Amino acid sequence: MSRTLTVKDLTCKYEDQVVLESLSLKVKKGEIVCLLGASGCGKTTLLKAISGLLPLSAGRIKLNGNVIDDGKHWTPPEQRNIGMIFQDYALFPHLTVAENICFGIRDLAKEVQKERVLQMLEMVHLQDLGDRYPHQLSGGQQQRVAIARSLAYKPDLLLLDEPFSNIDTQVRHKLISQIRDIFKKRVLRRSL
Repeated sequence: MSRTLTVKDLTCKYEDQVVLESLSLKVKKGEIVCLLGASGCGKTTLLKAISGLLPLSAGRIKLNGNVIDDGKHWTPPEQRNIGMIFQDYALFPHLTVAENICFGIRDLAKEVQKERVLQMLEMVHLQDLGDRYPHQLSGGQQQRVAIARSLAYKPDLLLLDEPFSNIDTQVRHKLISQIRDIFKKRVLRRSL
């Protein structure tokens, strides 16, 4: 089975403070990996480095066999086809829920955009809230919008930084199951 993500000897620093040093990992297609560790140990730093939001001090990151960062070659975040759900959700306050979800798929045909947004709203149980703004939603609802936005453009890799912390247990289990199903179907389609 080919590797989807390979991180080799990754080191990240904030000024002179080393946060991650010589970290290596491999994630196969279809695999779900969970990073566990104490607060401040570098989990978010690793996710930001993989997504391209934080420069590497050393090391190499490959996605689907292509180098996306090695200090010499750097692929901008928007060209990596990586979805990222942040701890703080990173929703655009001036955009509605539907517009937030649509943000990463604006290059698709309008009909496809509309259909995809409706699918995502249904998936996260927010069908009736597409016209609202983030400040009009609860924390759990905002979190679900962030999940929908990150899945709308069908990324090759999805990075989740504490994505379910503000969602009630019943919805959490449904979302986890749906995210797994989405990625299983995509892996199967690509392998046929």
